[in-house]
Amino acid sequence: MPASNSGTTRITVLADSDTRWKWGALTASRLAGRGAVSGEAAVSGEAAVSGEAADMRLDGRLLRGRATPTVRQLDEVGVRADSLREVTAIEFLREVERDAPDVIVLALVGGAVQAVLHGLARVTESLKRRPVVVTGYVGVVYEKLADGLLLRHGADVVLANSRQDAERFRAVYEGVGADASGVVESALPFLGGAAYEKHDPYTVVFAAQPSVPDSRAHRTYLLRRMVQHARLHPDREVLIKLRSKPGEHTTHIEELPYQKLAKGEALPPNCRLVYGNMGEVLDRTDLLVTVSSTAALESLHRRIPTAVLTDLGVREALGNHHFIGSGCLASWDEIDAGYSPEPAPDWVARQGVAPDGTYETAFDAARARVASLLARPSLPAIAPYYSLTTAPGYLPGILARHHLGPDGAPLPGAPAEDREPGPVRQAVRSAARGAYRHGVQRVAPVIRRMGEL
Repeated sequence: MPASNSGTTRITVLADSDTRWKWGALTASRLAGRGAVSGEAAVSGEAAVSGEAADMRLDGRLLRGRATPTVRQLDEVGVRADSLREVTAIEFLREVERDAPDVIVLALVGGAVQAVLHGLARVTESLKRRPVVVTGYVGVVYEKLADGLLLRHGADVVLANSRQDAERFRAVYEGVGADASGVVESALPFLGGAAYEKHDPYTVVFAAQPSVPDSRAHRTYLLRRMVQHARLHPDREVLIKLRSKPGEHTTHIEELPYQKLAKGEALPPNCRLVYGNMGEVLDRTDLLVTVSSTAALESLHRRIPTAVLTDLGVREALGNHHFIGSGCLASWDEIDAGYSPEPAPDWVARQGVAPDGTYETAFDAARARVASLLARPSLPAIAPYYSLTTAPGYLPGILARHHLGPDGAPLPGAPAEDREPGPVRQAVRSAARGAYRHGVQRVAPVIRRMGEL
């Protein structure tokens, strides 16, 4: 990748949650020609990489909001940035206007991507050269395909994590008459790790998700089936891999964490809750079980036996419909009886999962695209599909959530400060987040149950 005048490619990642920071930071490393951060080094925070490491400065910016990651969550991701701080969308735009990087990776929810794109279109008008803008998805795209894609249109590069996604993305853009040239097939940047070998004791890992399933009854059912499996197989270890600790938020809201549900269950000695880097947990996994977590793709990449549960049905709302044809669908009854699914090679190949070793070239096209854009003397203005012409009743509301007007300029009364908040403001902000999380995880479920009486 061509570097800036300093000889170093400057990449800024703007992320709004721990999982998106992980995707964005590792994507930046891949684009710069680095390998993925690996197991032990990732946990320690060392930026150890495989392959030839290009000169890159990585600046991390965390979009202030309900899911802004905690220090523990950032440490668990294991990617070390040269600078890292929390910002609002307006603060980020002002920073770009003052000192634009070479590349910006937007690792955000779709609406935030669209807002920042419109803001960037405005602040980069006066720049001699604007940054190359890259965005994409942190995992499996199983819902809101058109909505999410069109909110990401306007970036120079929209990464698709598989051949199947690349085909779907281009079809959506072309179907509405939008430019589809920015869609580039790649893969999830965090796949990797050693190929599967059997362990002693045999270890079953359930990869929990914060919002799937979403009902107390279904989450309690899954927990009890894990406990039952542990009791049926006392020679096995059953690990319930959790995404976050109480009080933390991830990309999706978790109203009913398994930690809370487990307080009412008597867990056998061979069944326990665990945290940590997913790659490290997979290092000791013999069977990965999930409803629809992206962890299934990480597991399949390493040839670890993987089961996608059908107990609650195969439904779009659960996301497990994405795995139709994978050969991985199974129920707890089948798992209890000793069944170990065999993945379908053709399906795996179309999902960007490459246990055959071709993963090393998965980011070549994306690197080439970014390099060609950086080599141009100038770039055209950012032009998202959504505008006041195409979506006059939709776009202003999306921009307003980030205090931006229809022209991408800050709205009157928008937060003006662009400096680090003092201790009082930090305390107030922390208290506000705590109150929000308490409302989501404690108050909201009670009100919902009362409404069902």
